[in-house]
Amino acid sequence: MLSVLIVEDDPMVAEMNKFYLEQVEGFRAGDWAASTNEALLVLEQGDFDLILLDIYMKESNGLELLSEIRHRGIKVDVIVISAASDKKSIQVALQNGAVDYLIKPFEFSRFHAALNGYREQNQLFRSQERLKQSDLDTIRRFRKEQRVSQELPKGFTRQTLQTIWKVIESSGVEFFSAEDISMLSGISRVSVNKYCAGLVEMGVLEMDYVYGTVGRPVQKYQIAPNGRKTISKYITPN
Repeated sequence: MLSVLIVEDDPMVAEMNKFYLEQVEGFRAGDWAASTNEALLVLEQGDFDLILLDIYMKESNGLELLSEIRHRGIKVDVIVISAASDKKSIQVALQNGAVDYLIKPFEFSRFHAALNGYREQNQLFRSQERLKQSDLDTIRRFRKEQRVSQELPKGFTRQTLQTIWKVIESSGVEFFSAEDISMLSGISRVSVNKYCAGLVEMGVLEMDYVYGTVGRPVQKYQIAPNGRKTISKYITPN
């Protein structure tokens, strides 16, 4: 079980981070600190594997804590969780060894991916004295795959997107409607409509209205010229 120190000056946010943390297998919240000085005292008294670190705190700056940790040679990893999205803060955090950086607000899936990736890395370091290049490449590939879901539009899931995309590619027709995909995939037309609209915004599909002899025009979709390349950023085809 990996022990985590939460450094966050807002008690409600700290409690929320603790709740999220304990939804991920292999982690427990070991303690909480509300400032840089308090965090350093806690680190002197106990061992932690990981720190979830905020940058903007009333009495201190999280980047100062990160720098001090490195200066003192404290062996602990850090994932920054902060509303700070400016280039300088992110660069300083990464240059000082933060293993990941999450910008608030973030989806739980992104938080989950960061912890899963860290756990895999930690397990590898604990189990082997020497690593091969393939070991490091496996970690990087795993972390990249785990982060895919956070790139999706809000309300999308990777599994549903993969299912819809498979049906689109295997349908064998150039133009199709949401109803066509719904019938072939077994996914509700409402959901398929939402995903098709999202795929249009992502540049994966193109949409046009087709007018029949009677009735209202029907929305028809086709794969955009760079659609297959674009979709590869969001899913890993089987």
